[in-house]
Amino acid sequence: MTHAFNVGEINLGDGPFFLIAGPCVIEDEDLALKTAEAISRIAKLHRMPYIYKSSYDKANRSAISSFRGVGIDKGLKILQKVKSEIGIPILSDVHTAEEATTAAEVLDVLQIPAYLCRQTDLLLSAGKTGRVVNVKKGQFLAPWDMINVVEKLESTGHKKIMLTERGSTFGYNNLVSDMRSLVIMQRSGYPVIFDGTHSVQLPGGGGRVSSGQREFVAPLSRSAVAAGCDGLFLEVHPRPDQAPSDGPNMVDYSELNTVLKGVRRILDALIKP
Repeated sequence: MTHAFNVGEINLGDGPFFLIAGPCVIEDEDLALKTAEAISRIAKLHRMPYIYKSSYDKANRSAISSFRGVGIDKGLKILQKVKSEIGIPILSDVHTAEEATTAAEVLDVLQIPAYLCRQTDLLLSAGKTGRVVNVKKGQFLAPWDMINVVEKLESTGHKKIMLTERGSTFGYNNLVSDMRSLVIMQRSGYPVIFDGTHSVQLPGGGGRVSSGQREFVAPLSRSAVAAGCDGLFLEVHPRPDQAPSDGPNMVDYSELNTVLKGVRRILDALIKP
């Protein structure tokens, strides 16, 4: 039995299949509003409730010279504007216990980055905010180890949890997606999401930046949906090749539409008697 809870007007757990999507990092207010509106239209076309995602700070970039974002103060103001003007829930990454408390004043969903998924103080602080918490499974963790993460959050009385699969380290600069992990993590009783874009990332594969193989976003996403995931996470940018972060593994609006079209067909086939 999956725990059910709401993000805005979206019911998660026992509700419909949902989408989390947006640019990797907030670049400016104009791009944030335009991408949120465009992705929202595409999501509605495929009958998927939608949560906007973009990071105000990417604290794990490969190089010191890499663009990190606009920062928490400016970023939260932009996300609040997306929330109020477009009328959709918003999600962003948090990195410290103190940051989680501040960000929870604006965000509907606090996201714990994969490399911080075992940080106890951060998890406890996020749980105490009462906001929905989405934890990305570390590339270094087995899926069954995520129950320890869940129990840390539950120790605060928190039961609005989502878990996200984003691939596992396989040698150097490479990730693989094990679809068994979706089923294993669902045994926790919480919704499990598949991250179709970070799963095709090649961490550090470009030397001072990460590279990626976006041609595999669609087949991996379809595979995860067929395996029974509850939602899909995709990073989307109107011009991925010009994006300052994660460009090689992001998709544009046209590719997003193609991915969701294939996903919708699988979802419709799964619910047929």
